[in-house]
Amino acid sequence: MTLSLSLPLFQSGNAKLAAQELPQNREQIRLSFAPLVKKVKPAVVNIYTKRVVAPQNPFMADPFFRQFFRNNMLDMPMRQHIEASLGSGVILQPDGLVATNAHVIDSATEIVVVLTDGREFPAQIALIDKASDLALLRIDPGSENLPFVTLKPSESLEVGDLVLAIGNPFGVGQTVTSGIVSAQGRSSLDINDFNFFIQTDAAINPGNSGGPLVAMDGGVVGINTAIFSSSGGSLGIGFAIPSEMVATVVAAEKSGHRNEKGVVRPWLGVNAQTVTSEIANGLGLPRPGGALIADMNPASPLLKAGAKPGDIVISVNGHAIHNAAEMKFRMATVPVGEKAQLEILREDKILTLTLQALPPPDDPPRQETTLKGRHMLNGVTIANLNPAVAADIDYIGPEQGVIVLRVPQKMRQRFLSSGDIILEINDKKMKTVTDVIKAIGTPELKGYTLVLLSQGRTKTIFFGY
Repeated sequence: MTLSLSLPLFQSGNAKLAAQELPQNREQIRLSFAPLVKKVKPAVVNIYTKRVVAPQNPFMADPFFRQFFRNNMLDMPMRQHIEASLGSGVILQPDGLVATNAHVIDSATEIVVVLTDGREFPAQIALIDKASDLALLRIDPGSENLPFVTLKPSESLEVGDLVLAIGNPFGVGQTVTSGIVSAQGRSSLDINDFNFFIQTDAAINPGNSGGPLVAMDGGVVGINTAIFSSSGGSLGIGFAIPSEMVATVVAAEKSGHRNEKGVVRPWLGVNAQTVTSEIANGLGLPRPGGALIADMNPASPLLKAGAKPGDIVISVNGHAIHNAAEMKFRMATVPVGEKAQLEILREDKILTLTLQALPPPDDPPRQETTLKGRHMLNGVTIANLNPAVAADIDYIGPEQGVIVLRVPQKMRQRFLSSGDIILEINDKKMKTVTDVIKAIGTPELKGYTLVLLSQGRTKTIFFGY
């Protein structure tokens, strides 16, 4: 059988052609990524940033020290200095749109993009999306078109496929490493709000962040973002943000579906959990997998589409859902205004639901306020909790009450944290920001008792003047 299939290749005129195309000896066999690297490398850039760092007095964080320094000596800023850092990026459009990681340019006061040919361009931030740890930069090439690469769906990858990672590790210069796709859909991480990554053993080191993960046809399937390491160097466990999320950020920059926090994404208004083996056994399911809807906001678009608590989401737009993180990721890549199809398992039936991808409602009004005055909440920023606020800070829990958005450095990890819910002040329930302002603004108040919901637990704190 093998012989008969091979014969036509060597018959008549094909024999000469075959002799030209097939390697004739060991020296002619050359396995190389060079053609692919030549194609992609010009579009990969080095990113250099500068930021102003103002160290804080280490004693500021201790409220007991502050009791003895009422002249605010501890608040005096220490000497500022300039901190330089580096990263990588990739040009996605010939007019100068560059993708990188948000953490590469976070708080930068100056950003310079350097091409492989040595050209340098000052860069402007087009969009920062901290939820996905992605950012877009704009550079101005003038009348020239820049080299660029295109995004390729990461779902086209299979575990075992070859990939390249290109970047500027440790600032030594542009470097290419190769490896395979070790896994898809890694979710047991805490790198960004979506926790859905491509895992690769291609060497990724500090400085590679923001560079592309490249498939064998030259398409960018991900943006390299993090590693697991005990030493700071590569141990063969690297992670890249899938290209589908990158495409969502690029589309939002063009469409305007963005705000000061980054990309505006669809709101489901549900809390979901992964169907584990224990849950599957309890529900009588043949195997684990899917996202179990635990509870729903009364205004949830998914509720309006026909879902209810206890349903299990098993696919979004044709993509199988294996866990709650994957459902969140898939919905986050649906542009606002479009429709999404979800398959749910209800008892023994599979139902198909269609919902409109809408942004989270900003109702009741958030009333964001930074508290001022001679009290221990001075400088704390609070807001009325609503779906839009919850989406902005990736908060999961009751979507009502008064939430702490920002806390001064001196309070962090002491008694108050971002995401805490203020339940009561002096035995009075706090339903709105106005309630809090009234409670702490009472002139005759000599102290107060604060009841918080913090990381799912209730705690009580007493403050005195």
